[in-house]
Amino acid sequence: MTDFHRYAIYWAPDAGRFADLTASWLGWDAAAGLHVPHPMLAGLPRPAADLTQTPRKYGFHGTVKPPFRLAPGTTAAALHRATADLCATLAPVTLAGLSLHSLGGFVALTPDGDQSPLASLAARVVEALDSFRAPPDDAEIARRRPERLTDRQRGHLARWGYPYVMEDFLFHLTLTGDLPEAEAAQVAAVLGPVLQPVLPHPFQLDSLCLFGQGDDGMFRSVHRYALSG
Repeated sequence: MTDFHRYAIYWAPDAGRFADLTASWLGWDAAAGLHVPHPMLAGLPRPAADLTQTPRKYGFHGTVKPPFRLAPGTTAAALHRATADLCATLAPVTLAGLSLHSLGGFVALTPDGDQSPLASLAARVVEALDSFRAPPDDAEIARRRPERLTDRQRGHLARWGYPYVMEDFLFHLTLTGDLPEAEAAQVAAVLGPVLQPVLPHPFQLDSLCLFGQGDDGMFRSVHRYALSG
């Protein structure tokens, strides 16, 4: 297995119209490891390439275990085996669907209905694979702006390397960077009707993916694991 700078456990859509459209929107197909043309959509406040600059490198995904560097003494091959073994014990999660929202200035898809089964699954993944995560360095901690976090989030950052896990987990599929409120609303108004025909209803999370960040800074899908528990 190729060594990457960082790894993450994400949900990403299977091949199909939803995957193709969201990869095109971001301009990066993480499954193929290729830059792809953005769609030409009338009514956007800025070109799609500008709106998606921040999330592009990650590919279209929902975070389950946030990006991390491998801990000393661990290997990518061991991470792959552990993730495969873990996913064989995890049952799929089915939710009503996905809806488009503006979350604090960025546009994202979020699941409809009770997310607690998904949050429980994410917590298991975060904890079970944590031995593979190198602790964040001072620069990584500073980027999380700990002065703006709650006490509990700072505790998560210290324990798990990321503030928005466990009780603070919110599954979302990011579509833009941070935008002024008016621009976020404009993007949602344009993008909503385009996405609506391909959004999954119900939304079934029945696999997880190991992603890796290459020398170019872009994340690629390395392997997909069925949830078969």
